[in-house]
Amino acid sequence: MRLRDLKLKNYRNCSDLQLDFSSAKVLIIGKNAQGKTNILESIYLLSTTKSPRTSNNIELINFASENTEVEANIVKAETDIELKYYYSKDKKRELRINGVKTTPKNFKTVLKTVLFSTADLLLLRGNPSDRRDWLDIAISQVYPAYDERLSKYDKIRIQKNNLLKEYLKNGNLNETLLDVYNEQLVIAGSNIIFLRKKFLKEIEKVAKDKHRIISETEELKINYDCSFISEETDLEDIAYAFSSSLQERKLEEIRRGQSCVGPHRDDIVFYINNNEATKFASQGQQRTIVLALKLSELDIITEKTGDEPILLLDDVLAELDDVRQNYLLKSINPNTQTVITSVDTILFEDEFLKDVKIYKIENGSII
Repeated sequence: MRLRDLKLKNYRNCSDLQLDFSSAKVLIIGKNAQGKTNILESIYLLSTTKSPRTSNNIELINFASENTEVEANIVKAETDIELKYYYSKDKKRELRINGVKTTPKNFKTVLKTVLFSTADLLLLRGNPSDRRDWLDIAISQVYPAYDERLSKYDKIRIQKNNLLKEYLKNGNLNETLLDVYNEQLVIAGSNIIFLRKKFLKEIEKVAKDKHRIISETEELKINYDCSFISEETDLEDIAYAFSSSLQERKLEEIRRGQSCVGPHRDDIVFYINNNEATKFASQGQQRTIVLALKLSELDIITEKTGDEPILLLDDVLAELDDVRQNYLLKSINPNTQTVITSVDTILFEDEFLKDVKIYKIENGSII
């Protein structure tokens, strides 16, 4: 899979930007706040229909404009595909494949990406929601229908929360409806947990080897932390445990007016030599884990989908030491198209820069 070109119109500070991505490796250099990250964000947007930096898509639109457009030409399985993303300040979104309107589900099946940014380096020290988001996005790249399951679960959970909050206000509770919501949550939530655990096992298997190469002696372990299931369970066991936990904590949920049980409360825990990395690992050790995870994502997506994802490296090299920098750059498959942002070229060896297409950006324009 290759990105051939990219056009941004009124996208953040890029009012009219066109880039040629015919090279396997593209380096975009410039000072901070000039638009480097905006370019990578727009590519990621075409892959997932979401921004990694904001949930408010109006922020993507240039202040002086009413709408934004992101267009790209992709080569996938020797087929040319045109993608177009449109969003306006009145919250109208339009997605097109080869000029034809399409659904988010179909749109997201075209372009695969793995984004590695400085924010990802804080994954282990962030909130559980950050780690759940990382995992959910990775799974969605392999199983497009997974997003629908997440949306369905969240919709039911919100309806349940509204019911519980209404009870706190007026004292009337429709327990029959509450039981219906819980049954629906068990069905949707059990599938989410099952897929998360399955995918984590696959990621762990690949990441262990990559982590060991960098660290030499340290053993990585990844655990899915759910309050009501053990390490090894199948879908039926998860559903039974989820249902039982909902019954056990029913009064607590009613009293608190919110859903206290389910995959929206789960976490991912990382261990180095059986010690919890969040508590005991150094900053360098935590960054090694994230580096291994991101490179493993590339391998897993390629294996599962047959498509080589585009690797997006957003200013991340400056935050890595020489050992991790070298491992990252040397680990990238020659067939993997890589788009890198950096303040300058000083971090890259002359040999690496030989076949790299270099752009300089300033105030949202190529100079």
